[in-house]
Amino acid sequence: MSRQIATLVRRFPALVRLPYLVYQRARPRYTLGVAAVILDEAGAVLLVEHVYHPRFAWGLPGGWIDADEDPAAAILRELYEELALPARVRRVIHVAKTAPNHIDIAYLCAAESSIGKLSHELLAYRWVAADDMPPLKPFHARAIELARQLLRSEV
Repeated sequence: MSRQIATLVRRFPALVRLPYLVYQRARPRYTLGVAAVILDEAGAVLLVEHVYHPRFAWGLPGGWIDADEDPAAAILRELYEELALPARVRRVIHVAKTAPNHIDIAYLCAAESSIGKLSHELLAYRWVAADDMPPLKPFHARAIELARQLLRSEV
């Protein structure tokens, strides 16, 4: 039976187009965010002071993924828009559902130059040692912890 259905669908692909569109519209929708963990040679992490984050002003640089944007491209775009910082993505280090219908992806990134002009979304930036962390969103704290573990295991 499955073979006959597959043959019919391959011969007349329009048969599945409408059911697929209905199915797709019924699926849950999620927004996606990206964050970058960038560590310097001494192991300090780059944190930024966000204008629009009232509970946890300090955190990782990042932002929203635009429609049809690759997540790795989104974090590189966000770093450049917010910090005028060219960077390269090393790898994904953490993915989590952080709010209803929202998923965040943290990347371990490497800065390719120094930080430039800050965008209007940021008040300041600083390099923070592990023992001097301000209060952070749990997702950011976990991403930093995972990045440090990964780098320790690479040595």
